[in-house]
Amino acid sequence: MKLALLMAGLVATGVAQAGQSCEERPLTVTEVQTGLALAQAVAEKLDTLDGDVAVLARVGTDLSKYGLFYSHAGLVWRETPGAPWRVVHLLNECGTARSDLWQHGLANFFLDAVHAPQAAILVPPPAIAAALKARLQDPAALRALHQPAYSVVAYPYTQRYQNSNQWLLETVATVQSRELSLDSREAAQSWLRLAGYQPTELKLTTLTRLGGRVFKANVAFDDHPNELRFSDRIRTVTVESLARFWTRPAQGWHETTVRVDKAG
Repeated sequence: MKLALLMAGLVATGVAQAGQSCEERPLTVTEVQTGLALAQAVAEKLDTLDGDVAVLARVGTDLSKYGLFYSHAGLVWRETPGAPWRVVHLLNECGTARSDLWQHGLANFFLDAVHAPQAAILVPPPAIAAALKARLQDPAALRALHQPAYSVVAYPYTQRYQNSNQWLLETVATVQSRELSLDSREAAQSWLRLAGYQPTELKLTTLTRLGGRVFKANVAFDDHPNELRFSDRIRTVTVESLARFWTRPAQGWHETTVRVDKAG
């Protein structure tokens, strides 16, 4: 894929983040080269897959102390075969508890930050991909399940807050049920419970929670059930939990990874 196509949709992102730091500093030459190489490799892999929609995950920050690898995911899609791939995802405005939906080219997606030069591509069954593509072509439908109040550890089964991976999970859920019309966050969450989605459970002490809540606007715990929160068990939507849910035989998705060497 030519660099011009790879860079299509590259726009100034302002100060927004999801799965990477909010540190404002110029990217190094190595970071730019690595990000572009990973974007190129992902584009080439996507071109070999059937369909025009998938889920794309990146490693924007080191989450190893929580037992996690991928930090953030979005919907990657193209209008027609041969068109540029774009990523639609939810981003948190740095220093605030608000979020918005963004559409970026692959280069932008991987130039935000790359802690590890690896990406995961989760490929849905054809019927799910077609329904997601229709939704991606309808901005109002995409925003239907967006909650601007953001918390990085939003609880999966309330509507008070939403994190980036939760918006993705709920949006995909709206097209996964053939029998029900899932036109609200509450309906999507109810279906996810019945379908067996299991969030990631993090062990966060009272001191850790207090520090996060005091010093970071985008961290909140008051949506979590008391019996979990006061026993240091914080359940939230992560990329790993999405992959476990979607790649079960009953769901019919498959996962592939793309990795490049760091430049330099």
